[in-house]
Order: sequence, then structure tokens, then C-alpha cells
Amino acid sequence: MAKIDHSLFSADQHALDEAYGKCPECEGQLLLKHANKSSFLACQNYPVCKHTQQLHKNDVTVLKVMDGTTCPECAEPLAVKKGRYGMFIGCTGFPDCHFIATRDMVTKDGVVKSNTNTADANGNEQSAVALSCPKCRRGTLVKRQNKFGKYFYACDDYPKCKYMVNSLPVDKACESCGWKVLVQVDKNHPEKGLICPQVNCQHKQSL
Repeated sequence: MAKIDHSLFSADQHALDEAYGKCPECEGQLLLKHANKSSFLACQNYPVCKHTQQLHKNDVTVLKVMDGTTCPECAEPLAVKKGRYGMFIGCTGFPDCHFIATRDMVTKDGVVKSNTNTADANGNEQSAVALSCPKCRRGTLVKRQNKFGKYFYACDDYPKCKYMVNSLPVDKACESCGWKVLVQVDKNHPEKGLICPQVNCQHKQSL
């Protein structure tokens, strides 16, 4: 009966380990790990080094720069890009600018307009410049969309200020803690009132 040379398997494993590269934090070898039905890369020096990263990076490819267009947030040209979830229009100034155009922001003439609306105390949409960021008091809250198509409202002074809320902000102070901005409890039913976005408050009040 022939014997199996186990060194062949260890050599193959060594080749796979080398293919994943070095840890960017400690220069240790990145190893393939499995947990909860998913795979990821982790440093061999764990637990001294706890660096982990995705096995496959979600790279974005620029398909075409749109001549004559400008980003409404930073004035850089816009481009048609392709990412993990399909094609979209984004700013060529990424990662300094995270602007992504939604379908309702592109006119019939191909012009991309800004879509940065908030609401007044009565729940009516208004220009974002009327509602300043309650955290840094420098920027204004603008409407943005993440890669999953969900809307949120964030300070336009990002990344210096990372304040954001998931619901429509309203220019009204909290009666309990005094926070300068409230959000709608339910955007489809404004009559349900407002709620303070501060985690340690969550006070509800009427419009």
C-alpha cells in the first residue's frame, strides 16, 4: 500500500497562505478563517493582532466620466460606475466626496440636481441650508443614499463631522433635553409626531 506524502499538503497550504499577503498592521501572514458560514482573512498573530478583512473586496470600476456634469457637493465631474450591486452615478472625487446620484436626481436632459431636503416644524420639506448640524454647528444636514438604496440625513461637513440620522430631521428642539433637531417617528404618517434622536433621551412630542 502506497504511503501519502503529507508534506505535499502542507506545501499547498503554505502557497495559499502566501497568496493572501501580509497583515497591514503587523506584517504577519494573513490566513483564511471560517465562521458563521462565511470566510474572511485574519492575522496569524491573533490575539496580539486582531486585524481582519474581507476575503473579496467590493471594488468599484469607473465605466465612463460624464462630460459636462459636476457634482452638486464638490463640483468634481460625475461618472458612471459599476459596483457590487450594479451601475450607479457617483462623484469622481471619491473617497473625499461620497455623493451618489439617485434616479430622481437625474433630469430628462441628463442633468444631475442636488436632492438635499429637510423639513420645517410642520413636516414640510425645505432647503437643507435652513437646518444646521446640531452637533458641529458648522455644516448642514443633507439627504444622502447608501449603497442599499436607503436614505439618511448627514452633516455635509463629513468627514470632520459624522453626525447622521436615519429619519427626516425637523427644525424643532427637544422639550426634554434641548437637542436642536428632532426626527419624524414615521415619515409616512407625520401625525405620529416627533422623537428626539439622542440615544439617551428618545423623548416623543407632537408637531
